[in-house]
Amino acid sequence: MNSIAEHIADFLKEYSPFDHLTIQELSEIAVNIRVVNLQKHKALFQINDLVHDSFYVVASGVIDLSIIADAEETILNKCHVGALFGLRPFFAKNNYRMTAKAREESIVYAIPIAVFRPFLANNAEVLNFLLENFANNTPNSKDSENLRGNIISDSVFYTDQQSEMQFFQSLSYNTNPLITNAGSIVKDVAQLMAETRFNSTIVCENNIPLGIVTDTDMSSKIATGRFPVTVSVDKIMSKPVITVLENVSLAEAQLLMLKNNVTHLCVTIDGTDTTEVKGVISEHDLIIAQASNPGVLIKEIKRSQSASELKQIRVRLTNLVQTSIQKNIPLTHISNITSEINFAILKRAIELSILDLGSPPARFAWLSIGSQGRKEQLLLTDQDSILVFEDVADEKYRDVKDYFLTLGKRTTLTLEKVGYELCPNGHMASNMIWCKSLTDWIKQYDSWMKAPGEKNNNVSSIFFDYELIFGDQKLEDAISTVVFKNVKNNTLFFDYLGNDALRKHSPLTFFKNFNVEEEGLYKNMFDIKTRAIMPLVDGARLFTLYFDLKGINNTYVRFKQLTISDPKHSEIYLNCAEAFLTLSKFRTLEGLKNENSGQYINLEELSKIDKEKLKNALLPMKELEELIKSKFQLTQFS
Repeated sequence: MNSIAEHIADFLKEYSPFDHLTIQELSEIAVNIRVVNLQKHKALFQINDLVHDSFYVVASGVIDLSIIADAEETILNKCHVGALFGLRPFFAKNNYRMTAKAREESIVYAIPIAVFRPFLANNAEVLNFLLENFANNTPNSKDSENLRGNIISDSVFYTDQQSEMQFFQSLSYNTNPLITNAGSIVKDVAQLMAETRFNSTIVCENNIPLGIVTDTDMSSKIATGRFPVTVSVDKIMSKPVITVLENVSLAEAQLLMLKNNVTHLCVTIDGTDTTEVKGVISEHDLIIAQASNPGVLIKEIKRSQSASELKQIRVRLTNLVQTSIQKNIPLTHISNITSEINFAILKRAIELSILDLGSPPARFAWLSIGSQGRKEQLLLTDQDSILVFEDVADEKYRDVKDYFLTLGKRTTLTLEKVGYELCPNGHMASNMIWCKSLTDWIKQYDSWMKAPGEKNNNVSSIFFDYELIFGDQKLEDAISTVVFKNVKNNTLFFDYLGNDALRKHSPLTFFKNFNVEEEGLYKNMFDIKTRAIMPLVDGARLFTLYFDLKGINNTYVRFKQLTISDPKHSEIYLNCAEAFLTLSKFRTLEGLKNENSGQYINLEELSKIDKEKLKNALLPMKELEELIKSKFQLTQFS
């Protein structure tokens, strides 16, 4: 080994994943490495460049990875010594999605993928290193000047905080692949592939996969003259075919292709090559799936210019929710991802209105209330919002309020076009009652909480579930200060909220049957929202306010927090937390099936097991009701 290669091997062994390789293996890699000197600001590759045959390690200096977003160059990461980057060619054949540019005079090592791939395939630690780094998004290296062994993919896809979603994200694939038998003639198969525009054919016996013929096999074995077109396909097929279960995730599929150096995976009934074929996954399917990644969706939202563009993204979010639920991903995780995307859509709708109207005349805060504010809006339900603007001089008040009312109307109209229906109760920032100055809002909350129910002063409890979408955090904080000041020793308020929580009709009859609708459009159906979910939402809110738990809006998280604040009743809270997830899943599945809000469950369509599961989820509500009565000394009729 020459002295340069020796020096490179010594350097690499200091960093992951190379520290998992032997000196012999590192030497084999090092002799094939190209040393690239980059002057300051010199680009190694740019967005839309064809992918290279190598990936890179920073030997000295710093490399910036950047994308163009909103017509500006945004630096996503700084790669310091030892950092890997430019991994895109491992995963996709399409062009780079980022620019890699030297921040200062730098040296990088170019490692040929063809040389490195065998070591990846045969070394579990190296493969696990890649897997973990793709699953746990790499921290930004500016947070650690000496960050070692960080992998930064040059695909926008991997740099997003939700990149672990790949490990849950299902793939759409061809469920009707071309299938042929081993004796078929290559010429006939090639003709069939050309006619159907399929780039692969699975070779089977009794629908059990023996091998696969791809475009690559055709070009490398037939077009080069190695085999005549008259041979049977078993002579040129790749075997064994790599098989997977149908619920393989995007990340798993990518890593299998990488590990086995293949471009197609065969889906079978049990994921082995001994059961029947159900479909084929191609590299193209992986690229398509990347477009539905949450991080990518959020970037697209930020660049959207119209309601119709936002609507298309919202449809893709619904598909993401559906596939995630089918894969039994925890509902809490799906809710987190969904609320991030929902919030991004709401924020963009406000931004588009501001772009039309011009800069706001005063600071303001747009708050989502209700299910959106609680981050529980998995389905396309109606929009609920309020707008708070800072106090202004009396002579400016009318003009300022007019601006924000117009902003509210434009934004709610945009959101309606996206698919979020207008709130039937008018709880929206476009309503002059719910668009007002901070002082007016403080008076409103004071009135609701100090004299609830008096002179038609009926407080809608959803106004206590709010989350800032856009604007000034200090205005939201000011509302919170008033709310939590007013809960102290406020028996009257808790009487009102407690009784409101108890007023909901019981979900089960005396004989433990479901309380269904007796008449109208939803006759004999079960109102899961009003009878089951809302009592839990109300109970969680009531105790959260009582125990002074600030900044927690989500019902599930509220119950989990209450187990700590009120340990004596932790079992009740835990049961309620689990019940809430179960009920929410039932509602979401019903909504996805019928393309509606999922409020009414058709019990006849539920299996016996699901009916029991639903009934069991309703049981903790009785305990919660008793706890409310005893804690706030209420009867149902007080």
